[in-house]
Amino acid sequence: MIQVAGGVRVYLALGRTDMRKGMNGLSMLVQEVLGKDVFTGHLFVFRRRRGDLIKILAWDGQGFCLFAKRLERGRFVWPSANDGVAHVTSAQLSMLLEGIDWRMPQRTWRPEMAG
Repeated sequence: MIQVAGGVRVYLALGRTDMRKGMNGLSMLVQEVLGKDVFTGHLFVFRRRRGDLIKILAWDGQGFCLFAKRLERGRFVWPSANDGVAHVTSAQLSMLLEGIDWRMPQRTWRPEMAG
């Protein structure tokens, strides 16, 4: 599991991404298409067209880190916009990586009265 430090933002690259791209190609995409500074230490998440593979790009101060996850069944829940960038919380990223619909998670229990 990826631990996201405080102050680190998580950005989803909306639309489809060519997953043949590696660290260099994805970092250029962050700078030129998303208009973000790739050297901030924030996480940038990309999804394949079929929705079963994501890649996460991060700068750790010394170099780039590239994480990938492929679901054997199902798809990663992704916003429906065709381009741009969306910001999510670290908790939403954790749910996304587990294949959970992070947009409207269902609470398992709600208290009925205090005390």
